[in-house]
Amino acid sequence: MMLLLAPLLIPLVTALLTAVLPAHPRLRRGLSLAGVLLLLGAALALLVAVGPAGRLSVALGDWPLPFAIQFVADGLSAALVLVAALLGLTVLLYQFATEPANREAPGLQPLVQGLLAAVVAVFLAADLFNLYVWFELLLMATLGLLLLGGRPWQAEAALKYFALSMLGTLLMLAAVGLIYGASGQLNFGALAVASQAPGVAPGLTLFVVMLLLAVLLKAGAFPLFAWLPASYHTLSPPLLALVGGLLTKVAIYALLRLTGQVFSATPAFLYEALGWLAMLTLVTGVLGAAYHWDLRRILAFHIVSQIGYLLLGIALATPAGAAGTAFFLIHNILVKANLFLLAGLIWLSAGHPDLRRIGGLYLARPWLALLFLLNAFSLVGVPPSSGFWGKFLLVQEALAQQRFLWGGLALGVGLLTLYSMSKIWLEGFWKPHPDPTRLAGSQPQGDGGPRLAYAAVTFSTLLVLALGLYPQPLIDWLQQATAGYWAGFGPA
Repeated sequence: MMLLLAPLLIPLVTALLTAVLPAHPRLRRGLSLAGVLLLLGAALALLVAVGPAGRLSVALGDWPLPFAIQFVADGLSAALVLVAALLGLTVLLYQFATEPANREAPGLQPLVQGLLAAVVAVFLAADLFNLYVWFELLLMATLGLLLLGGRPWQAEAALKYFALSMLGTLLMLAAVGLIYGASGQLNFGALAVASQAPGVAPGLTLFVVMLLLAVLLKAGAFPLFAWLPASYHTLSPPLLALVGGLLTKVAIYALLRLTGQVFSATPAFLYEALGWLAMLTLVTGVLGAAYHWDLRRILAFHIVSQIGYLLLGIALATPAGAAGTAFFLIHNILVKANLFLLAGLIWLSAGHPDLRRIGGLYLARPWLALLFLLNAFSLVGVPPSSGFWGKFLLVQEALAQQRFLWGGLALGVGLLTLYSMSKIWLEGFWKPHPDPTRLAGSQPQGDGGPRLAYAAVTFSTLLVLALGLYPQPLIDWLQQATAGYWAGFGPA
């Protein structure tokens, strides 16, 4: 029981402890780091205990279904808990290196730990109502991070995020209530059985659509992504890496779980619609990235574009598509976080996030240039990077289903991704800086200094390289973990 609950309880307790220490920033940082290290250890233990095809379950209290609070870990959820812990460690080390402790807002560490707790809880949740509850905790933690600092543009960004997120919240709560009213169930396993019952299934379709729309909004899918580029760019680089790496990916995980296991008998036309929605998300996201010159906005729009790839894998509605989605999900969490952290180092080094006002980093910061190239290649999908294998799995399954247009668009968007990342390279690294003296002094000014910041990003980049050079162990793991997805109930 404790093995399964530990990854959830550790960040919750850490959030509480850091919240009651408002006057000791270094102590808060130490506790937060200790909490993430404990989370990492608990995640590793859970992964080993579950294995690729195993399953652990715990129900809190003595309530019967559908009221029992149940948490479940399988090969996929355990792997994602580990990835979240690794990302949390990377982000904290980077933040300590780039931001002095005496300037840190008292609420920062509690909010970071609260966000990690909510992410882990969504990965482990096994019923609709608690999925909703943890999504709301995720919303509140993200809203708090957006408001830290109290500047007018931060308040504006938080308002946009809150307004659109509340739309998804209300839609999700209504859908949960209606699904319970129609089926009498909230537990994922019980719902999977009830949703296939002859007398229940027809009436559930509309309510399931409502639920999926709510999750799609939280995922930043077309046309519900406006909150993402409007709010993300106001966050500091480490917070942007944490939120940008996890927030929308958590929603994608929920969508994969709900469609692949809980409501696997969803009518075929919904998967068809989801596939075309994936194409629109791919294209609009990459075009937005190509248009902008601000590093943060470019990378924020790339989040939207990458969501399109993940939706494509779900729309294919097969175990192979699920495994491809899961691999791409892990790859994208790490790569997007790395690129946001690198964007912060570029800003610190060159003095501005606008590509038109910077340059010269190739010679001035060669290690930064190398780290950027490695992660950019992975985002684009240059072989043998992790991005290549993720896209290969998805496009291969699309072509196997004779979805030639979907597969072709996925490949074409990769070329446009190459264009926007080349723009960053040519403008930020290759061309001379308008003010060469600006490159002489700027370095991270936190407690750990530049070496710790670079070490954190290097560590995470090595994980990305390992996924690209040795992808098969993870692919095999995820194929076993998702082998039962759709279980023959997907679209014909």
